[in-house]
Amino acid sequence: MTTIHPGSARPAAVLTVLFSGAFVMGCAEMLVVGLIDLIASDLHVSVPEAGALVTANALGLAVGGPLLTLLTTRIDRRRVLLAAIVVFVAGNLVAVLGAGYAAFLVARVAIGAVQGLFIAAAMVTALTVSPPERAGRAMAIVITGFASASALGLPLGTLLGQAVGWRGSFAAVVGAALVVLVAAVAVLPSVPTPRDSGAAGQARFAFAPRVLAILGLAALVFVAVQSAITYLVPFLAEVTGVTGPPVGLFLAAYGIATTAGSFVGGRFADADASRALVVATAGLTCSLLAMVLLGGSPVAVAIAVVGIGFFGMATGPSLQHRVVALAGAGAPLASSLPASAVNAGIAGGAFAGGVAIDAAGLPAAALTGVVVAAASIGAAWATGLLKPAVAVPEPAATS
Repeated sequence: MTTIHPGSARPAAVLTVLFSGAFVMGCAEMLVVGLIDLIASDLHVSVPEAGALVTANALGLAVGGPLLTLLTTRIDRRRVLLAAIVVFVAGNLVAVLGAGYAAFLVARVAIGAVQGLFIAAAMVTALTVSPPERAGRAMAIVITGFASASALGLPLGTLLGQAVGWRGSFAAVVGAALVVLVAAVAVLPSVPTPRDSGAAGQARFAFAPRVLAILGLAALVFVAVQSAITYLVPFLAEVTGVTGPPVGLFLAAYGIATTAGSFVGGRFADADASRALVVATAGLTCSLLAMVLLGGSPVAVAIAVVGIGFFGMATGPSLQHRVVALAGAGAPLASSLPASAVNAGIAGGAFAGGVAIDAAGLPAAALTGVVVAAASIGAAWATGLLKPAVAVPEPAATS
C-alpha cells in the first residue's frame, strides 16, 4: 500500500469527501426504488420495466466496477476518483435532460460501473490516509456513506420527487455530486498504485471454490431482499393501502434499519461470522414471510420492512469477514468481490420480483423473497463448514 506523508493530506477532510461521494452515489442508486411508480408512468413503461433500471445499475456495479478497476490499476487513485465522479454526473444528467427509457437504462449501467470503481478507489484512499490501527473505521466511513443513502437520501429524494417530479430528484443528485467534485479536487491526495500489486497472482486464491460459495450466499441474500424491496412502493399502495407522504416513512424505516443492521452485524461478525450468517438469514426469512402473510396491515408491514433491512444488511460484515478469511493470500483482491456479489443479487432480485409480479401479482414478489431467503439459511449453515486452505491472520474489522 502506498503511504501518504502525514503532512500531505488531511485525513478528516479526505474521509469526509469519500463519505459524501458514497452518499450521493448511493442516493442515485436507490432513488428508482422510491420513485418507481412515477418513473413508470412518465416513461410509459410497466412497473417491472421500471424495475429493470435497478437491475441495470446493479449489473453495472457488479460487472463493470471490477473491470474498470482492473483497467485503471496503473492510474493514480485521485484521478480515478475524480473521473468516476465526472462520469457519474454525466450519466445522471441523461435523466435530468429528459431522456427516454432506453437511454436512461444504458446510462444506469454506466452509473453503476463508475460507482463500483469509486468504491474500490475510495477504499484504497481511505486506508492510505489513515494509520493502520484505524483501517477498519476508515473503510466503515465509506460503507456508512452508502448505508446513509438508504436511511436519509432515499426518503428525502422520494418526497422531493413527489413534489417536483422524479427528474427533479435526479437534478438534486447532480447538484450534490458537483459539490462533491469541487471538494474532491481541493482535498484528495495523490495515491499512486504500486506496479507490483500482484492482483493477477492473487486470483487463484480469490476465486477458489470456498470463496465463491460465500459470494453465492451473498447473492442469494440480496436476491431475497431486493425481490421485495424493489417493488415496496407499489406493494404499499395496492396491498397495504399506503400512498403519498407516508410512504417516505416506510422507506426511512428501511434505510435506518439497514444502517443499524450493518453496525450491529459487524460486532457479531467479530464474535462468530458463520453463526451470525445463519441467524441473520433466518431473521430475513421470517421478516419476508410476515410481509406476505400480513401485507394488509400497515403496522405489520412496517415491522417486516424494518426486519428485512436490519437482517439483510447484518449479513454484510460477516460475508466480508468470511471472504477475507477463506481467500488467504488472495484476500486483497477477494475483499473487492462481495460488493459485486451483492449487486448481482440486487439485479437478480429486481428481475425475479418483476417476473413474479407479471405472473401472479404484487404479493408474489415478496413470496419470491421468502423462498430465496429460506434457501439462504441452508447455504449459510453449509458455508459455515468451510475452512481456509492455509492459516491467515485475523481479518481487520469492517465496521
